[in-house]
Amino acid sequence: MGEKYMRAFLTAVAMILCLISAVQAIQGNAVFYGPPPYLPSACYGNQRNGIMVAGVSDALWQNGRACGKRYRVKCIGGANKAPHPCKNGRTVVVKVVDYCKAGCQGIINLSRDAFSTIADPDAGIVRVELNEIRV
Repeated sequence: MGEKYMRAFLTAVAMILCLISAVQAIQGNAVFYGPPPYLPSACYGNQRNGIMVAGVSDALWQNGRACGKRYRVKCIGGANKAPHPCKNGRTVVVKVVDYCKAGCQGIINLSRDAFSTIADPDAGIVRVELNEIRV
C-alpha cells in the first residue's frame, strides 16, 4: 500500500512543478540581429560569448541584472503574415549578453544563429515563449 501512495504523491508533485514552470513562462516578440561576431555587447564589451546569444529589452533588462541569464526560447507563432514562421517544437537556449535599446521590436533580440534554430529568418519577427534556466 505504501508504494501506491508514494506513486500518487510523486505524480502530484510532478503536476505541480509543471504548473509552476508554465506560470513562469514569458511571452512576447522576438527579432534577430547578425551576422557574427556579436560584438560589442552591453554586458561583456568585446568578449566573445558564442553564437547562441541575445539582447533583451527593458521588459527583461532589469538595469543590467539580466546579463548572463539563460533562457530557453520557443517560437509559438508568427507576428506578421509570414507563412510557417516557426520550426515546430524546436527550442534554443541563449545567454543574455546585450541590451536591446528603445525601438527594439521585441522583448528579445536573438542572434541570427539562435533565431534560425527556432524560426524562419524570412519571417523577421515571431511570437516566442521564454523560460529562464536557473543553474
